[in-house]
Amino acid sequence: MAGPPPALVLPPLSAAGPGTLYQQIVNGLKREVSEGRLRPGAALPSFRALAEDLLVSVITVKRAYEELEREGIIYRRQGLGTFVADGALDRSRDAKSARARDLLREAIREASQAGLTHREILHLLQSILHQKSEPRHVRKRG
Repeated sequence: MAGPPPALVLPPLSAAGPGTLYQQIVNGLKREVSEGRLRPGAALPSFRALAEDLLVSVITVKRAYEELEREGIIYRRQGLGTFVADGALDRSRDAKSARARDLLREAIREASQAGLTHREILHLLQSILHQKSEPRHVRKRG
């Protein structure tokens, strides 16, 4: 007999945070899927259980689950529960990729408005990518 679904680790929700509460839940669940912590077929908590854990209304969780279901990230089976869909990883990555594209467009617009040329913007992006990809040196203990 399978036990209860594993507890989700979502960041704390805040009315002052980015987006509505239900959107914060959607984004958190997409992140869990895209980072591999929620795999296809994994059971999700019930509306009520997640609402209690996150200290939000059942309606808020229901709305988040409905959006994720429309996007094909999760699916519900009457009497069985809610589960991560098989194609959820690809759909979640597609959504994150689209968001990254939007953020990059916004950053380019800001940089252009600040007077940077396309070449300067490209060099800035390359330097940021280089900083991010530099290996961290770890000292071995002898």
